[in-house]
Amino acid sequence: MKKKYDMEKINQLMLNDLQIVDKIIREDFGSKVPLINEISEYIIAGKGKRIRPLLTLLCGRIAGVKDGNLLHKMAAMIEYIHTATLLHDDVVDESNLRRGKKTANSAFGNAAAVLVGDFIYTRAFQMMIESKNIRLLEVMANSTNTISEGEVLQLLNIGRQNLSEEEYFQIINYKTATLFEAAAKVASIIAQSNREMEQHLASYANNLGIAFQIVDDILDYTGENSKIGKNIGDDLIEGKITLPIIYLLKYGTKEEVEILKKTIIIPDDFNIRKVILLIKNSNAIGYCNKLALNFVTNAIDHLNIFPSSIYKDALVELANIAINRIH
Repeated sequence: MKKKYDMEKINQLMLNDLQIVDKIIREDFGSKVPLINEISEYIIAGKGKRIRPLLTLLCGRIAGVKDGNLLHKMAAMIEYIHTATLLHDDVVDESNLRRGKKTANSAFGNAAAVLVGDFIYTRAFQMMIESKNIRLLEVMANSTNTISEGEVLQLLNIGRQNLSEEEYFQIINYKTATLFEAAAKVASIIAQSNREMEQHLASYANNLGIAFQIVDDILDYTGENSKIGKNIGDDLIEGKITLPIIYLLKYGTKEEVEILKKTIIIPDDFNIRKVILLIKNSNAIGYCNKLALNFVTNAIDHLNIFPSSIYKDALVELANIAINRIH
């Protein structure tokens, strides 16, 4: 019988690797500037699921990495890039809650959050240089550039009621899936994989990242504050037009579309509650869930070239966990 994993079991499988990565993250955050250390410790204390470094570790192991020193370092680097983007995102979005606690910008001010985000970005590139691998540097330079483009694309489309599905997928591909893909590519480069293996791992990760973001966008309307670590309806308050809204704007009744458009312009608590109810009672969630499932299926298909192993099983289950967060 095939062994099954849940998130706890995956973390247990990779416990030693994850502990080493966590130690690197804590040690390399260090600075001679006290405020940087204070904010860094605040961020580390509220750590999330660390999906991206976990992805780097699993892809490295399935690709055959034996000596984990560089793999651990680059997994920490991937988490640094992710953390820096979150710091900047929260300032741009004027968010005050993430992972169930006050955001760094809310706790320390926008200026401090942006500057510490810059410090973490540059520290990540110092870590990349330690790899002495020009291709790894190229992948990460291109990826961080694309992530920045995604941030600007999202900003340009705030409150835009005619945002298409195609444009939505471009934004989430740039903003979210790009770093997932980079996490897998970095692992493949460290493993000195052939390009076919690297491409399959990269495609797995890209599809996983897109599915992950679609589910996040679903949970913004169907989740619970305590479980998702932020306030329900925050995306709409911030003017982000995500897939559930795009669906309802296209297929909703005239009255529903009018309510949506009014809420996009005036996102007060009363209107947000009405929209959340509309989305929950529509086919939007089922539609989004189906698309996310398609991306998960595509992700898993890209693992077919790899022989059976505990790491392959964990990657398959990680993809399933991404979609099962809805339930």
